[in-house]
Amino acid sequence: MLLMLAYDPSTNPLNNNDWAFPLLEIIHISGFAISIGTVALVDLCLLAGGQGRWAPARLLKETAPLTLFGLVLVLFSGPLILSTDPLMYYYNLAFRIKMVALVLAILFNYTIHRKVALSDPSPGAGKLAGSVSLLLWASVVFGGIFIAFY
Repeated sequence: MLLMLAYDPSTNPLNNNDWAFPLLEIIHISGFAISIGTVALVDLCLLAGGQGRWAPARLLKETAPLTLFGLVLVLFSGPLILSTDPLMYYYNLAFRIKMVALVLAILFNYTIHRKVALSDPSPGAGKLAGSVSLLLWASVVFGGIFIAFY
């Protein structure tokens, strides 16, 4: 027997204000743009083999505060958005894929990716770490986009 939760989305104050949900979406998407944008800069530097004006280690150190700020925005606004209709998100396959990709991307970013970027990686290791990172973060973005279509 399945347990059906009785949840009425109209009881959530975020659903009773015309501006609350769009504002949360703006904060959420801005946080992703900041965090993924800074991570992508490091990834592109790794894919280029560390060639250019910025070394991956220096770029990572310079962008780390912005990356963390973006993730804080995402991790603050995401649960609030989820609270507007948790059952819809729970049953949405794209949302579940996004959550798995997000956890994997964060774990990869703060472990392997960080270690590779801070070292002087071989071109192959740098390209592999940069490619995996871009793939994981792109999966998060596309998972978020497809929530509306699934």
